[in-house]
Amino acid sequence: MEISRRDLIRKTIAAGGLAAAATTMPGILRSSAHADPAPVSLPPTYAPGTPGFGGYRPVIAVAAEDHTVRAGLGVPANAGRARQGLLAFVQLSDVHVVDAQSPMRLEWTDRLDDPSPLPATGLFSSSYRPHEMLTGQVADSMVRAINQIAAGPVTGKPLALAIQTGDNSDNSQLNEVRWNIGVLNGGQVRVDSGNLTRWEGVADSTAATYDTAYWHPHGNPAGKPVDRPRAEYGFPVVPGLLDAARRPFTAEGLNMPWYSVFGNHDGLVQGNFPTSTLQLNLLALGALKIVSPPLGLNPAQLLDDLMTDPADLLTNLLGGALNTVVRAVTPDLNRRLLTRKQVVEQHFTMGGLPFGHGFTATNRQQGTAYYSFDRGAFRFIVMDTVNPNGYADGSLDKTQFAWLTALLEQSADKVVMVFSHHTSDTMGNPLVATGGSIEPRVTGGTVLDALLATPNVVAWINGHTHRNKITPRPRPAGGGLWEITTASHIDWPQQARIIEVADNHDGTLSIFTTMVDHAGPASSGAGTANAQELAGLARELSANDWHHHLDGSGAPEDRNVELLVTNPLS
Repeated sequence: MEISRRDLIRKTIAAGGLAAAATTMPGILRSSAHADPAPVSLPPTYAPGTPGFGGYRPVIAVAAEDHTVRAGLGVPANAGRARQGLLAFVQLSDVHVVDAQSPMRLEWTDRLDDPSPLPATGLFSSSYRPHEMLTGQVADSMVRAINQIAAGPVTGKPLALAIQTGDNSDNSQLNEVRWNIGVLNGGQVRVDSGNLTRWEGVADSTAATYDTAYWHPHGNPAGKPVDRPRAEYGFPVVPGLLDAARRPFTAEGLNMPWYSVFGNHDGLVQGNFPTSTLQLNLLALGALKIVSPPLGLNPAQLLDDLMTDPADLLTNLLGGALNTVVRAVTPDLNRRLLTRKQVVEQHFTMGGLPFGHGFTATNRQQGTAYYSFDRGAFRFIVMDTVNPNGYADGSLDKTQFAWLTALLEQSADKVVMVFSHHTSDTMGNPLVATGGSIEPRVTGGTVLDALLATPNVVAWINGHTHRNKITPRPRPAGGGLWEITTASHIDWPQQARIIEVADNHDGTLSIFTTMVDHAGPASSGAGTANAQELAGLARELSANDWHHHLDGSGAPEDRNVELLVTNPLS
């Protein structure tokens, strides 16, 4: 069997033979005595191909991007820097494992952000995605890609750990939380709910509830028009997709410890509504699912009604108000909504390494989700930025902020990296509970100021926006930290990020980031035979989602980069 150059490099890494290979193999840098030899050739990435009917584009493999040097903090990139590898790990963000058949899905609001006939508001565009039944397969394919890469592509350091920066589930449901943990731990996973013999959601071709606003992969029922995604955007017919999506598959599981960060979709219904609402939980466990809303809904009024009393609005619609189209589904107790404490508990109940996946005995007892851990000279600080009172954007409670500032003061002998779901710019939610004790909440600017006041903090790593973005955050006295925001698994380009830290032995550190594409094939090989083929199809569908066209990729300087920062321990 012919062995490709890429496979040979990987086999060399696995065998620990990089030092010997460095003198003979093309594509391997001979580095200084301080640094680990490492491959400079990266696996290919993916891009949209030539559009066809309706603008629908296949996905094609393209060459990986080189690393762009960024010195935006005023820290120089000195020639001949040694780049001794210190640490390598991987960030996964916004996986959004979805129960696409759940009564608590609000797919019907998505059409209010269609590009016509009214201007899109952006308020509802993540309510429905044509590929959301394949999120479990995408997550498994990302794990397979990470396991195959195994080491930092720049320093050659083995990947020490993985960390999920929130929105690991989509709707804070028990089954979604367990599917996500199951994929990362490994073993059999079945992303299916309700009636395990058939699909019960908006994507099937049941004539009585067929709605042309959704993509129906099995085609249109007799006598019904072709759906809009096929007619206007060129989406394909994929026979058998819904049954293939429900099939059990064997998840490979990460070959490294993995840690969890709490996101707004992990702690709030649809990422916006408190899970403590009894009526919402009853709706999630119920036997009715809204398929089509009444005509003439006002988006602004609908948003106000949803945020004011979502349970009342949904109950009225499910009761047939205003000629809403509703379908019967099979109730499932595994759809019950979890509190933050219950989500934390699942990370202990399902096992895997480390035990609890970062969450501590204190988190388990008190129902909190912030913690820290050390890895050699590095301190990882994990914040819980979810506002339990509602709305997608985040903030910290006062108690957690006091914990954070005290921990920062105790970290003078560590290189500190901070992790959260929200970015600093999306932590503007000061909403506090009504009645009882009202505790002021701390927003992103104040948190950023605290991090910048601590010279040991070199990076703040997060997600939430579903876009690759790297922002320099300078300190008034010089230097600063990098805010590294990584795109999602659910929207194009469906990527994770490897992060490596190297000591340049000149008073600076280099933080290398490299985008990782999951193991699903490009369009030419996508099918439905196994989880990897389904993941490849999901990538293609995400590239053609009319609400998410290519907006997650970011610019080249937000992807494969070398970020210079002062070494706080030098």
